Amino acid sequence: MRNQTATAPTAPVDLVAGERAAWRPKPHLYVTVITLWCMAVLWFHPHLATLLDLGTTVPAKIALWFFVLFIDIAWAYAAYNVAVIGFGTWYRRRRPAQERAEALPAACPPVALLYTTCNDFVERSVLTCLQQDYPAFRVYILDDSSDPAFRERIDRFASAHAEHVQVVRRADRRGFKAGNLNNALSTVAREPLFVLVDADELLPPDFLRRLVPRLLAMPDCGFIQANHQCNPHAASSLARDLGPGVDSHWRWYHPLRNEYGFVMLLGHGALIRRQTWLDVGGFPELVSEDLAFALRAREAGWRGHFAQDVVCYEEFPENVRAFRVRHMKWTRGTCEFLLREAGRLLRSRRLTWVEKVDILLPTLNLPLSLLFFLFVVDANIVLTGMFGQVDSMTWVVAGEELHVPVLRLDPGFAVLNRADLFAVTLLALVSPVLCFVIDMYRRPLGLLAFLAKSTALYGALGPLSSIGVLLFGFTRRAVFHVTADKSALHAARVAAGGLLARMRDDLRQFALRSHPDHAFVQTLEILCGASFVVLACWTVQLPFLGLALGYLMLPLLHHLRWESRAVKVLVHLPFALIVSGITLGGLSLMGVQTVFFGYGFHF
Repeated sequence: MRNQTATAPTAPVDLVAGERAAWRPKPHLYVTVITLWCMAVLWFHPHLATLLDLGTTVPAKIALWFFVLFIDIAWAYAAYNVAVIGFGTWYRRRRPAQERAEALPAACPPVALLYTTCNDFVERSVLTCLQQDYPAFRVYILDDSSDPAFRERIDRFASAHAEHVQVVRRADRRGFKAGNLNNALSTVAREPLFVLVDADELLPPDFLRRLVPRLLAMPDCGFIQANHQCNPHAASSLARDLGPGVDSHWRWYHPLRNEYGFVMLLGHGALIRRQTWLDVGGFPELVSEDLAFALRAREAGWRGHFAQDVVCYEEFPENVRAFRVRHMKWTRGTCEFLLREAGRLLRSRRLTWVEKVDILLPTLNLPLSLLFFLFVVDANIVLTGMFGQVDSMTWVVAGEELHVPVLRLDPGFAVLNRADLFAVTLLALVSPVLCFVIDMYRRPLGLLAFLAKSTALYGALGPLSSIGVLLFGFTRRAVFHVTADKSALHAARVAAGGLLARMRDDLRQFALRSHPDHAFVQTLEILCGASFVVLACWTVQLPFLGLALGYLMLPLLHHLRWESRAVKVLVHLPFALIVSGITLGGLSLMGVQTVFFGYGFHF
């Protein structure tokens, strides 16, 4: 066991830049995306632009402009999702998932397996590292734990497997995971190849045997990112309910990047050349160190490769709290990446325009969740308040009159009643879940349950995401929240002194970390959800009510067991209301505008 401090890695490159720069992705996918988006904008934007004439005041003009422009942006993401499904279907038929097996070289290069942990040591995960069917490897446990119990467990495990395991600790946690990796690679892990392993990841026993020769056969490839699925034996019912969605996303979106985009390093389950790490100058000390590393590696002339046929298992968050903590880490980490790396990305002469778009489109999605939240407010509150009134529609059912409240808008909004506009809006609504529908359509009840539960979590993240984006904009800092670690926030609270000192510390923790455990974060979410529920009932908007209930429920689910009977029932309510409202939105084709929220859901 060693405690070391990182030093700057330096070494000569092993290939000339010209050789590593030869590979270029094909532009076909993004030419299709841009074409679809331009067709939608050219056809529909002139009709939407007529709404701008309704604005007679500055606030009304701003609200209408934002409404129209956001719809234009949402269509870009719809075009992307539709194109991925089309190209993904064709790609999977043309390219077998199983790649050609390469034979191991006569002299197998040694490999370092870097297992990173911080108060979340999982023994069965490290055991999968030790069970590799490969002749030359060593496991390094990079332990950033502050909890003595975890440190003791790690030391016992390392002692029991001393021949293949070495523990590496450092004096501080500077640079988060990136700093931990750089420390080990610059002090003890000198192997020419290394693997990134998360604390809860399970590697297949042939991970090294299959990927090492494949990497060596591609001299311009700096890393191979393995495929991932959620652990099918997960004990958590939340993981069993929502894990299939993660599997679908990996299966549809990542393989295409080998040919049509930028292969991203996803931080775990990846085999990397040490030379690539040296050329890059170490992992950038960001929360999103993996994406920043892949970007800088590409600038240095290396490319990545996605191995669809080599599948690792990862754990889905075991409860809603862990899910929310992970999401906040991703949100602020993505904002940090864009702030610090977007300029480098846009200025790069090495990266093609296809790769730049393929990086920006998915990474902008999280920060743009703030715009989606503002769109929800604009479409369901601001515009309905300025241009709408609640009226009554009379239906006759079995001879009985039934008075149904509907939201009537200014006649100028009749442009939204066009059948083609309603159809493309519905397509934009469902495009992000098309991969799930295709993968699960044979089990319709299971598909509906999955969509309902996904809506209760992913669809309700708007306030939490917005808090993360806004506070990052205020502080310009991101924090690497360890999903399973509950000690950091508690320690910060205990360390405070009197009431005023605790209040100051709470505000500081809220601004710097925006941790979902923080009472301020949850209070803001609950106030937002409760206010929206009242407004949705007042304006009689079922989809908005469904979303508002999701906003209100998510911070409460933070404290509840997903397995409880009440939760199992309640999580279906937001989806049911949204689907009901979207269905009633078809009445817009008869001149009755009942739903605004459909223009942007699941953005």
